[in-house]
Amino acid sequence: MALKQKLLDPAQSVLLYGSTPPRQGTPEDQVAAAAARLVERTAALPLDGFVVYDIQDETGRTAQPRPFPFVGTVDPRDYARRLGRPAIVYKALGTMTEQAWRDWLARTRQDFAIEFLSIVGRPTSGVSYPMPLSRAIRIASGPATGLTVGGVVIAERHTEERSESARLLAKSVEGCGYFISQTVYHAPPTQALLRDYLRDCRGAGVAPRRVVLTFSPCGREKTLAFLRWLGVNVAPETERAILGAASPLAKSIEICRDNLRRILDAPHAAKLPLGVNVESVSINRDEIEASIDLFHALREVLAGK
Repeated sequence: MALKQKLLDPAQSVLLYGSTPPRQGTPEDQVAAAAARLVERTAALPLDGFVVYDIQDETGRTAQPRPFPFVGTVDPRDYARRLGRPAIVYKALGTMTEQAWRDWLARTRQDFAIEFLSIVGRPTSGVSYPMPLSRAIRIASGPATGLTVGGVVIAERHTEERSESARLLAKSVEGCGYFISQTVYHAPPTQALLRDYLRDCRGAGVAPRRVVLTFSPCGREKTLAFLRWLGVNVAPETERAILGAASPLAKSIEICRDNLRRILDAPHAAKLPLGVNVESVSINRDEIEASIDLFHALREVLAGK
């Protein structure tokens, strides 16, 4: 079944694999080699598609120092078309004007044949931008673009002061057909968000959109620090369990598997179309290879094994 049908059909499950393109300025032969390695590494996986990330400098989001220096990447659209499977391309809006956005969307279909787009808002709130996120979603999801549009969901933002479930509902009205979560390392925020999202959808009389839950293996202190810097909720006891284990990566896979089970075991989960995305935020080979093991482990959980 095509990725678009699976994303939009609540009766289907969705399995994705996320990757960040090589750094900006990487020679063409090395970009091609990186894409070939990714294709080879995931060839045996029953993937519905890839997720190709677009990164932005998020230093304005937090006062914490970034564990790794920010470096842009090659164009995610160009990297996505090298992978041989359907790919959801992320796009960070930054300071784009509406005209620049329309031009970018036109090139995305015409020059890169991209069909799936996840729109990322700005990391800093309280700042005026030339084009609101809501406007960008409406334009991108219009019939003229030919794109299936999604958004980002961050369970940690769901608080009494700011409802992430209400944001999901608003984005679905604006044109988002699916959402992909930030990395999950603590189940309760995601459980609460999904519960409230289902409640809000029922209150509004609309069908909930698919929520794809992202998980990532982690076996190093610096990788954990980077996840935390990104806003991922990693409890101190989780960090101790991973770093204190004889095999930190195996422990992180166990924790991710248990978190997915907890999320799926909640009574409201069966009433929502969910999915799984496995990513590696690391450049270390062992953590990258562990993402394949994590994919298999989470696939079994999703299948009810």
